[in-house]
Amino acid sequence: MWEIIEAAGWPIWPLIATSIYGFAIILERAWSLRSEKVMPSNLVDSVNQMIKQRSFKVENLDTLKGSSPFGEIIYSALKNKNASLEVLKDSIEESSGLVAHKLETNINALGTISTVAPLLGLFGTIVGMVELFSSFTSSGHDVAIFARGISVALYNTAGGIVVAVPAMIAFRYYRSKVENFLNEMQIQTIAIIETARGERS
Repeated sequence: MWEIIEAAGWPIWPLIATSIYGFAIILERAWSLRSEKVMPSNLVDSVNQMIKQRSFKVENLDTLKGSSPFGEIIYSALKNKNASLEVLKDSIEESSGLVAHKLETNINALGTISTVAPLLGLFGTIVGMVELFSSFTSSGHDVAIFARGISVALYNTAGGIVVAVPAMIAFRYYRSKVENFLNEMQIQTIAIIETARGERS
């Protein structure tokens, strides 16, 4: 591995730093976007039980709000359960927007990495080409410098692609996952509110 880094030259270091940052984001989002953390499996049953017992106490709602992102949306809806449908809809959409912002933390950075990494690779390619052409002199060319220039160019080009592809895949995957979470949370929240308002048994 060290031999590859040496062959790629100094332009590879920004790519290495970018790849480490991207990998850290992928791991962090994998941990933070677990289903059990975002939408605990027992939350709906707990809320329905609370509705049946008519225990809409402040402390219960505060606990619900801090339990999970899904809990935040349900909390906002339950606070406005007796309001008009328009106000109720606005409260769900507003809380969903806040939750979406939290769930999408760092995801856009992956999109940036997937765009920047090929450019860093291209920069390394240009550096390699400069070294390559510097090997030509009036008396001939230096084979060692020529080979070094090709090595720097190719390794950095490949490095940019290797960093960009996983970042783009992770970016699209996590964006899709957040959208699916939000859709499911809104659907289940509406069902809960219909139950609380007596519109669903």
